[in-house]
Amino acid sequence: MNAENRQQIPLNEGISEDASRNTLALNPLVGIRGQDLVDSAGVLFKAVFNEPKVAADQWTSFLGEFGSILIGKSERAPQAGDRRFSDAAWKESALHSGMLKAYLAWGDAVSSFVDKTSLSDIDKARAHLVTEILIDAVAPTNGMLTNPAAVRRFVDTGGRSVWHGLKNYIDDLARNGGMPSMVDQSAFKVGENLATTEGSVIFRNEFLELIQYTPTAPKVRKRPLVITPPQINKYYALDLSPDKSMVRFLLESGIQVFCVSWRNPTAANREWGLDSYVVALDQAVDAAREITGSNDISMMGSCSGGITSTAYFATLGGPAEKIRNMVLAVCLLDPNTADESAFGCLMTPETMHAAKEASRLRGMVDGHELARMFAWMRPNDLIWNYWVNNYLLGNRPPAFDILYWNADTTRLPARLHGDYLDLYFTNPFVNAGKLALNDAAIDMSKVKADCYVVAGVTDHITPWKGVHKTAQIMGAATTFVLSNSGHLQSLLNPPANPKASFMIGPVSPAGPDAFLVASEKRKGSWWLDWRDWLHARSGEEVDAPASLGSQRHAVLAPAPGTYVFE
Repeated sequence: MNAENRQQIPLNEGISEDASRNTLALNPLVGIRGQDLVDSAGVLFKAVFNEPKVAADQWTSFLGEFGSILIGKSERAPQAGDRRFSDAAWKESALHSGMLKAYLAWGDAVSSFVDKTSLSDIDKARAHLVTEILIDAVAPTNGMLTNPAAVRRFVDTGGRSVWHGLKNYIDDLARNGGMPSMVDQSAFKVGENLATTEGSVIFRNEFLELIQYTPTAPKVRKRPLVITPPQINKYYALDLSPDKSMVRFLLESGIQVFCVSWRNPTAANREWGLDSYVVALDQAVDAAREITGSNDISMMGSCSGGITSTAYFATLGGPAEKIRNMVLAVCLLDPNTADESAFGCLMTPETMHAAKEASRLRGMVDGHELARMFAWMRPNDLIWNYWVNNYLLGNRPPAFDILYWNADTTRLPARLHGDYLDLYFTNPFVNAGKLALNDAAIDMSKVKADCYVVAGVTDHITPWKGVHKTAQIMGAATTFVLSNSGHLQSLLNPPANPKASFMIGPVSPAGPDAFLVASEKRKGSWWLDWRDWLHARSGEEVDAPASLGSQRHAVLAPAPGTYVFE
């Protein structure tokens, strides 16, 4: 292995780990556009113009600090864990150390300016969002001549790193909309080294395919689990590589597993709304019930798939009918709690209406466009890491399965996107009767089921305190789990993960802070507790079926199906 490859491996592992903690698992409740960031920048520039004294005071403060840096008396240092400045040169070289301290001092001055203005709280949050993007963008690590690792790589490779970086940049301009690629997509193929768990499509309608997985245990529980993924992502997040496949874990635990694979809509499907998806999901549930001979099922929904699952559940009404147990992961049923997220300051009635109108005119929302916007909410992890790796160092982007799935986005039909955005104004899971789907009014007080709700403590897409509100909405018979990770990592948490831990307990009527005090802290993966929870609620053990499907629902295609490739 040559020196170039030796340097590339730890770097790629590092940026893969950082980015995977911030995978988007796109939340369609957020309808941010580029114009929203432009408008936020206008708030900042207006503050500079209207409050010149505050700006001048901060500039003077920065000059004073800069003087201390020049004479070697500044003690400024980057935050612990900031990998951008892990190179030894940032400490050992007087030039780079001074450059770093000046950058940090300038960033603090800009941020303090926003804090000291007379802007409203919401405008301060918007201005901070823009200043953080600006501060991150001008970091000295992002420049070829000011990044010591890039300069050293140039010398070590005889200039080949620049040539490779230029080729990567041109390739991203042509194929990735000018954004740095996060993953080497040539390393993966769905059905070959991703989504490889054996199974078959046993039902298909215009909206979805239903995959039944082949049992791997001789005995199975009679009541099946039907998984409903988000419509804005491909379904196979829960069936990536075998070592982190939730589907395989469930099969090994004797659970009969079915999973929905949503179709990727086009502008021609603009009229597909939440009511249509609920009908399609009901047909899939009926297929799973008929095949297994079970009167009812357990259902799992994650992120926006959890919203769809709960909406469907609520339309059933009355005591448990078709759905006996509900599992909701990283799912916000009360959209008002999303204000705690990184982009909560952009969620205003004006931006929501504008986003809804934009998708109406286009007929759909493109997941790739949402991904580009979301990347600016975490630019160091989702943009500048790859700018340095791909262009300044001339490396290929990493081959990492989670990042491949993250880039494999889908579209949302305009009407479904609009229905999701309308939840901000109707909040139907909290306010009974505010939404009717297929002539059935949503009233969560009329539906009961045992529930298991999972959140991630570092989740910036669906903040965990908001997910605790989801648990409160689902009622007293709810177990709440707080995993020690982020949005997707809270789900991909196999027992072999040595870093896994979680807090668990009944939902607290007093709120999330009270849950923290009363909850039980455990080491290991919550999957094991969930397995036991499912076993107790999945009926008697029966012989595993000798074949998939039934006479009424014959096998249509092998897993992963056909819709996943559209």
